[in-house]
Amino acid sequence: MALRRNGRTAQYLISLAVSLAAITAGVSVYWSTPMIPKFHSHEAAIEITQEEASWVASLSSPGYVVGSLASSFVVDRFGRRAAIIGSAVPMAVGTIILQIATKAWMLYMTRLIWGFSTGIFMTVSFIYFVEIADKEIRGKLSVAIRFMFNFGSFLVVSVGSFVSYTTLNRMLIVLPIGHFVACWFIPETPHFYIKEGKVEAAEKSLQLLHGCKDQNELQSRLESLRSDVKKQTRRPGTFKELFTGEQYRRAIVIVIGIKTTQIMSGSLPIQQYAGLIIQESHADIPLSAALISFGAVRFVAGIISSYLVDKVGRRPLLIVTYICTGVTLIIVGIYFYFQEVVGIDIEASSPLRYIPFVGVFLSISLSTIGYDSLVYIIPAEIFPINVKSLAITYLNIYGGLMNFLAVKGFQNMRDWTGLYGVFWYFAAFALLGGTFSFFMAPETKGKSLREILIELQGDLYEEPEERKLNGTKGDVQNRGVKESCELTELACKNEENNRNSTGDS
Repeated sequence: MALRRNGRTAQYLISLAVSLAAITAGVSVYWSTPMIPKFHSHEAAIEITQEEASWVASLSSPGYVVGSLASSFVVDRFGRRAAIIGSAVPMAVGTIILQIATKAWMLYMTRLIWGFSTGIFMTVSFIYFVEIADKEIRGKLSVAIRFMFNFGSFLVVSVGSFVSYTTLNRMLIVLPIGHFVACWFIPETPHFYIKEGKVEAAEKSLQLLHGCKDQNELQSRLESLRSDVKKQTRRPGTFKELFTGEQYRRAIVIVIGIKTTQIMSGSLPIQQYAGLIIQESHADIPLSAALISFGAVRFVAGIISSYLVDKVGRRPLLIVTYICTGVTLIIVGIYFYFQEVVGIDIEASSPLRYIPFVGVFLSISLSTIGYDSLVYIIPAEIFPINVKSLAITYLNIYGGLMNFLAVKGFQNMRDWTGLYGVFWYFAAFALLGGTFSFFMAPETKGKSLREILIELQGDLYEEPEERKLNGTKGDVQNRGVKESCELTELACKNEENNRNSTGDS
């Protein structure tokens, strides 16, 4: 148990370092929230129009898509660690441009570059944690990324509401520096080292991450990892392989279903238009206080999520938070139906006017505890290493496009149906998400990545020759001999490569 605790300590410290970088991502994404009002009230050092301000607010999304695309190349070519550290560089470049910006186009550049950096970081960080963490705490460490991202958003909204435009921008200089320094000391994942044939480096990484001082335990872990990576990388990591391979179909259906219902249940549009919703409810609540409270609840909900994800499990959290969010949004929709259609004018002193505020507060809390956090963890758990980065990249691109449609369509739907129709539409997708999760979502809590893939892929996890071998008598013995021979052959190849590289140098 002492060895395990030592390994866990390393994993928690690494999680802390990477999570500090997630604060930078959260700040960069939500920087426009406190800044847009300053542009409109001419409190900023730059004069821009409302149209230009709308571009400043939205341009991080295309940058995020490009960053996600770039991550699929960087993460498999240079490694997970290099991608996480390298994402600090464009973040620093964008921050420097912000300090000298005198025109709107310079702000556009900052937002695009920040989005690019965030796209790389958020894509790679979840892959990183899934590959380094013990199965008992994998969910907790992965949720920490989203939790600290939420803290970054809360930080910039809270501080940005009370300091000047110039002061906030100068304060941001320290963030990419802290990102780079904190992540410089994290190790590469043993999965990537094995994939690259660097067995000795993988052994050292395993020893650091899991506290394996016992050589027998270390070798057992190493051989198990080599066997798993060998199985997962026998097939190419290409677009064609991902979308034509039968073994990936269930995983694709699961992540598309969860991603679609997560977005279309209104998580992002509700947060973006929270101020408008509160104003339309005519509740006597200061807008700045409401926005800060929404940011604070996301932060607290992130803490709760990091505790529950490995206690309760992924599947129950998905089902419960989807359904409870759906019920909450239905109630908010009923409030606006009576206000907009029936024409009931609720008195200013009535506590009923706080229904939309409480509803939005609860929906943000529930989504952050459940599906908003899990939608980033589950894809990293259910795809094999050969297509993992590619699958997450395309999922992020799909999510970016769907988020654009959801946010852009909010105002159009409101004009067409009223706010009650918007909330009932979101509620329908939330309830659909709960139903989909009940029938389709796997439970990955406490399972190794190998166990998850076997559950999802079944016999397709093995090659046809292995399946045929496993169907005959002497299955276990034959399979063990075959696997042992493969590992010996791989070890010999690695030793030969090492000798060749030593000779060349």
